[in-house]
Amino acid sequence: MTTTHFKDVDWIVAWDQDRQSHCYLKGGDLAFAGNEITFVGPDYDGQSDNVVDGAGICLIPGLVNIHSHPCTEVLYRGIREDHSVREHHMTGLYERSCSYAADNDDKKFGAEVSYADLMLSGVTTLVDVTFPYPGWVEVMEKSGLRMYAAPGFNSAQWQRHNHHELHFAEDLAKGRADFEASLEFIDALGAHPSDRLSGIVSPFQIENNTPELLTESYAAAQDRGIPWTTHAAQAVIEFNIMVQRHGITPIQFLAELGVLGPGTIIAHAIFIDESSWIQWHSKTDLKLLGDSHTAVAHCPTPFMRYGAIMEDFGRYKDAGVVLGIGTDTIPHNLIEDMRSAAVLARIASKDGQVATTSDVFHAATIGGASALMRDDIGRLAVGAKADMVALDLNNPIMMPVRDPIVSLIHHAAERAVKDVYIDGRQVIRDHQVLTLDRPGAAARLADAQARMEAGVPERDFLGRSSQEIAPLSLPMAFPSNE
Repeated sequence: MTTTHFKDVDWIVAWDQDRQSHCYLKGGDLAFAGNEITFVGPDYDGQSDNVVDGAGICLIPGLVNIHSHPCTEVLYRGIREDHSVREHHMTGLYERSCSYAADNDDKKFGAEVSYADLMLSGVTTLVDVTFPYPGWVEVMEKSGLRMYAAPGFNSAQWQRHNHHELHFAEDLAKGRADFEASLEFIDALGAHPSDRLSGIVSPFQIENNTPELLTESYAAAQDRGIPWTTHAAQAVIEFNIMVQRHGITPIQFLAELGVLGPGTIIAHAIFIDESSWIQWHSKTDLKLLGDSHTAVAHCPTPFMRYGAIMEDFGRYKDAGVVLGIGTDTIPHNLIEDMRSAAVLARIASKDGQVATTSDVFHAATIGGASALMRDDIGRLAVGAKADMVALDLNNPIMMPVRDPIVSLIHHAAERAVKDVYIDGRQVIRDHQVLTLDRPGAAARLADAQARMEAGVPERDFLGRSSQEIAPLSLPMAFPSNE
């Protein structure tokens, strides 16, 4: 077993078990043997097979991303950034989902590009929520990431017949078959020889699954001792549909089903009963989430593009909600999402101290680890996995280095990420991905996006083209003859 020793590191973000918080260590050492950290502190004097000069770097724990859709979201680059639908309370989710569909054979290239982008922004653990596609396991294994695969299933799918309503095409048999297939996938993944691949049980949306399938899938996760995740309270239209069906909010519905609690990750949970977009008569959703210690995957980017924000990160934290950060959409850059989470919380609360830099960093490390029921990731401590990121303190945008985490989150973002180690293996060296062919996969995305856009008129209820649904940001000076 090889031991690597980082010697005289300028800054180390170490985990203080007594304080239950990260802290700064200046001029210290860190050593790991195999895939486990064996020393964090001053003056390491143990065995060293490899010695790394720590001058000019800051070691931080690898970031934990608890919600993403890597294989498809990158195909929407240039399509979704300005796309929203007023009749759907500004979200463009339903229109895109009904009108666009990526080819399964193209998804592995989207995943390869996105996995590379995620590691380049310091992510070492990733929850990948998707419908399974050919090559998924292979690209996960190839990446080197610590992966939590969430193979999705639904017993219904969205349909649109007009601009303002959302309809559902129910197929209970398919939902049941896909659920059983997802469990087979998860069980096989747990036996993968890399020991980095795990599964999460994932009914995709609460409004697209029967109560019976939600509770049965939750029981399956409990039996396996693995997390359970779903999208909920992610749109006003979803909130209204659940109230029409059940007379209660999406969060209250999940509470009545008995699926809230440790190990449950709710993606988004923005449109709760107290939201200014909702203004429902009850005021219990946040308490239900906090009292049950349910995790929320906060993904600010897609919602802020629609004009909506969580109200607010600080209130959720104070209520006891386990907060983690996700990317959900492009760019797959968790550091930018940390920054947005902090800034938007201060805007929502009109309080510049409500979401500190340490709060959002905690969410992207310890919070994410807690959501995944792990105490050996998201921290630099003896016994933790050797998942770590070396920041380049000599990057001008990090300087002056008075507070490295502030410089990282509010200024440099991924530009400061120099080296990344996952499970003791280096996957990023000098800002370059070692495990994936990022340029090669990216070159395939133009054709993949073109194929996806070509199918839009057949799927869209009005037969519109992609250009009609999501026009270019600027007009063409000389329109083509195409």
